Amino acid sequence: MRRPISTLAATALTIGAGMALWINHSSARDRVPVATPVGKPEFCIPHRQITESLVRSDSVIDFKMRGGKVYRVTIDGGCPGLGFEGRFGYSTSLDRLCASDIITVLYVSPIASGARCALGPFQPVTLAPAEK
Repeated sequence: MRRPISTLAATALTIGAGMALWINHSSARDRVPVATPVGKPEFCIPHRQITESLVRSDSVIDFKMRGGKVYRVTIDGGCPGLGFEGRFGYSTSLDRLCASDIITVLYVSPIASGARCALGPFQPVTLAPAEK
């Protein structure tokens, strides 16, 4: 009879520890660097020029381009799970990624797809230096 109780207690501790890690992981991803707009937002950017996509939170993605330009996209209402997972996929038949194109949050384990969300305009920005 004591064995199931101790197993239940161990399981509860494991679940609690996992939740604490998730909370810490999530809060670390929610640090969005300050960005200063440098021009008018653009509706589309050439996807072949994207060198890096940086998921900053559930609602902010920074796209680094060849040549050093950075575009910030803000997703209205956020995209559930995006900030935590830090990865997304998209499909387009054009040679560019556009505002209102749909991205899909990709989960690491199990390999599955999550929320689908529309992008906003691509605002050219200058990012503040990273804090140490």
